[in-house]
Amino acid sequence: MLKLQVSGKAILSTIRFRRKMSTSSSYVFGPYKIDPREVFYATPFSYAMVNLRPLLPAHVLVCPRRLVPRFTDLTVDETTDLWLTAQKVGSRLETFHNASSLTLAIQDGPQAGQTVPHVHVHILPRKGGDFEKNDEIYDALDEKEKELKQKLDLDKDRVDRCIQEMADEASQYRSLFDC
Repeated sequence: MLKLQVSGKAILSTIRFRRKMSTSSSYVFGPYKIDPREVFYATPFSYAMVNLRPLLPAHVLVCPRRLVPRFTDLTVDETTDLWLTAQKVGSRLETFHNASSLTLAIQDGPQAGQTVPHVHVHILPRKGGDFEKNDEIYDALDEKEKELKQKLDLDKDRVDRCIQEMADEASQYRSLFDC
């Protein structure tokens, strides 16, 4: 019974928070400021954003709101919320894009391929034939992370996808979460 009450409070808190979410919210991804128009879903502990350099259509990221470099540094609440958010986002995007599967991946630390020091879950809705060999997705993720590290410079603007393209995609996904 206590769990249900706690869950109920958490759900109400998320609903109230969701109603208050606006373009005035502030988001960071490692050392980078994220334009709120790139964010399409948020909870008190996590947010989901479109990807600057997607590998596949609907390749998005789910991040904790708090800047946390490594997965093991997340609190229990942050860990729970991150995975519940990833589950919800993945489910809605898989349906929206008529995909048949999901790849969820975390590169936790530099030797694992993490280039932005902020925990993030890659969510990639998958369709048959999107990669010749299914596991090539992990090589592609690693390669994109390396390219991103070389491309992004803290003193320069991000250049890959334009903000309008990303904002349009996020707006489309935001409608999937409206009550």
